[in-house]
Amino acid sequence: MIIKASQRSGGKQLGLHLLKTEENEHVELHEVSGFVSNSLMGAMNEAYAMARGTKCEQYLFSVSLSPPQNESVQIEVFEKAIADIEERLGLKGQPRAIVFHEKEGRRHCHAVWSRIDAETMKAKELPFFKNKLQEISKQLFLENGWGIPKGFLDKGLRDPRTFNLAEWQQAKRTGINPKDIKEAAQSCWSRSDGLKSFERAMEEKGLFLAKGDRRGHVAITVEGEVFAVSRLLDIKSKDVNAKLGNPENLKSVAETKAFLSKEITEKLSPIIKEAKRMASNQLRPLHDEREKMKTEHQTERQKLDAGQRQRHEQETKERANRIRKGFMGIWDRLTGEYTKIRKQNEMEAFFSLNRDRKQRHDLIQAQLKERQTLQAKIMEVRTRHTKMLLDLYRHAAHYRHLEKDKQAQRQNPNNQGIQRKRDNGLELG
Repeated sequence: MIIKASQRSGGKQLGLHLLKTEENEHVELHEVSGFVSNSLMGAMNEAYAMARGTKCEQYLFSVSLSPPQNESVQIEVFEKAIADIEERLGLKGQPRAIVFHEKEGRRHCHAVWSRIDAETMKAKELPFFKNKLQEISKQLFLENGWGIPKGFLDKGLRDPRTFNLAEWQQAKRTGINPKDIKEAAQSCWSRSDGLKSFERAMEEKGLFLAKGDRRGHVAITVEGEVFAVSRLLDIKSKDVNAKLGNPENLKSVAETKAFLSKEITEKLSPIIKEAKRMASNQLRPLHDEREKMKTEHQTERQKLDAGQRQRHEQETKERANRIRKGFMGIWDRLTGEYTKIRKQNEMEAFFSLNRDRKQRHDLIQAQLKERQTLQAKIMEVRTRHTKMLLDLYRHAAHYRHLEKDKQAQRQNPNNQGIQRKRDNGLELG
């Protein structure tokens, strides 16, 4: 289970993000504990109010837990992971909230703690929390028999195409799968031997080199999104400079965007719009099917929840009726019958809870498989669209370089004569 965490402020923004249904198809508030309020936004407001009595700015500790995509993970596994985190980081007893998200056929969990200790009115210190969480993550992979990611065994084997949240959102605005952008840049890097060859290869992928304001070499997409080259390649800036030279020799971001606006976007914009329109038309019926599936899945869960609540109330009532009152109740306590009945009730309540959880888990897993099948169709269309855009960028770059070569030949007659001989198949001595 991949665990990512951060100390942060902005409780209101975090609460709204966790409850957002535009990006997540299903949002389930699993638990709010240690707060007076039972709602997530109420809990976030309480955490903020508590922090106002201290000097702590990052009063929240936010964790996301993402299990392997194709694994069936019970709620108990998430709860144990959260309990382990509390134990290792000293957060046991702190107010917390747990939210489950489902998106594109994947289910993951978010847990948020208030760092403020109500007794001391000081924030809980979380030294080396990233290292501790990595140890917990490895342990979860081992305990559950999941394949351990190569990046855990060797940091050099981590997926080089990963983005942080801001970069991911930035990349998606280009209309291309974010990982494809990194993969394209890394492919250009591996087959280039210097600035010119790398620059030309990048242009064929719709990426243009420039001098960044603070980040050295940057790559700019046709849509004007700016990425640090070192981040795209997942290497250090000094290694980029060693191969490409001083970024001061490149155009600035503003100059490059002006060039793109005049020379590239103006010419390619109609074609790109048409390509995106075609992709949108192909995705529309799949998106309609996704929304229909989402509604059906929500209805099935609501029906199950209602049935389980009704059954729980009936079973609770039956267990309560076993405990006699009055004189007979006193007699049961004296003879030990009351203790037997109470233990029986507790055992039945425990098994009933596990039965209901398993029933809900099985329903969710069946729905996730159905959603994953649809997602595979959506990804197939997105992949075709990405290939279409990359082919467009490559052909446009090839055409621009041909035009540059022709212009250079017109300016230098000697080169033009040499080129004419080459075109005629003559061998130069």
